[in-house]
Amino acid sequence: MKYSNINFNKKTILITGGAGFIGSNLAFYFQKNYPESKVVVLDCFRSGETFSNGNLKSFGHFKNLIGFNGVVISGDINDKKLLKSLENNYRFDYIFHQAAISDTTAIEQDIMIKTNVNAYEDLLKIAIKHRANMIYASSAATYGDSDRFEVGFEKPNNVYGFSKVMMDNITYEYLKKDLPISIVGLKYFNVYGPKEYFKNKTASMVVQFGHQILKELTPKLFEGSDKILRDFIYIEDIIQANIKACKPKKSGVYNVGTGCARSFEDIVSILQKELEINNGKDYIPNPYIGSYQFFTEANILTTKKFLDYEPQFSLEDGIKAYIPEIKRLFTEEVK
Repeated sequence: MKYSNINFNKKTILITGGAGFIGSNLAFYFQKNYPESKVVVLDCFRSGETFSNGNLKSFGHFKNLIGFNGVVISGDINDKKLLKSLENNYRFDYIFHQAAISDTTAIEQDIMIKTNVNAYEDLLKIAIKHRANMIYASSAATYGDSDRFEVGFEKPNNVYGFSKVMMDNITYEYLKKDLPISIVGLKYFNVYGPKEYFKNKTASMVVQFGHQILKELTPKLFEGSDKILRDFIYIEDIIQANIKACKPKKSGVYNVGTGCARSFEDIVSILQKELEINNGKDYIPNPYIGSYQFFTEANILTTKKFLDYEPQFSLEDGIKAYIPEIKRLFTEEVK
């Protein structure tokens, strides 16, 4: 589905983090709908490097791009020479900046700030020189301990959330200037859908529960899971928001969620119904009480107003659309 009347054919588009979950979905959106567009994917593809918590430093995976016909560049957005070559060798019309260290449990503050904050400003300078509209990934992690999920009420409780607040602050400073481009930051809530599998342990509980059920295991939920609510958003609505952010009524930072919080209990029940396997549910104590968000729900009023964004997928609709891919992954990757 095309989400904008912009004709992206003949346009040059940079997608950073393009071998990751959201970036690869964007790459295929343009390839499918605008085959004459020039899409450049930049990603720091995974190696064996890990953080001190044992998680991979990069989740970019070649399998997310199988079938992609555009340009693929392996590189680090902290590499000044690489950024200079992009600036000199291309003339971008749109930049979708999805690359980030997105592991909320990573404690390496120096790498997090360099990658998420400083590199963003470097890319923003290229966008301004090229007159390329900038759309970047902010995060609901900026809200942290806040009980109000509305732009301006951020209270990050980890360095990842803090880094995204700093990105947003850079945006606000640049928007005070007379710029030839629009800048839109998108605060993603709990995203799920195809091409997230290679995020490993940080993939959504939708796919993780789905594979537990297909293994005919009994899904394990925290006690009181019916009262642990999140704003779960299907990847197709994230793509919609990104495309509409190419031509905003007003530059700024916006929430991207459904505006409707649902429980982890709901996820398991919907999966069991769609997969036609029901081995009940196990309940275990929640070890994270005191440091765990029990509720997130995006206020999307300004997103609707200034981006013409309207979520299309309820949790039931999103999981139903995702089921064939959950089954394929189980057969080809999990077994």
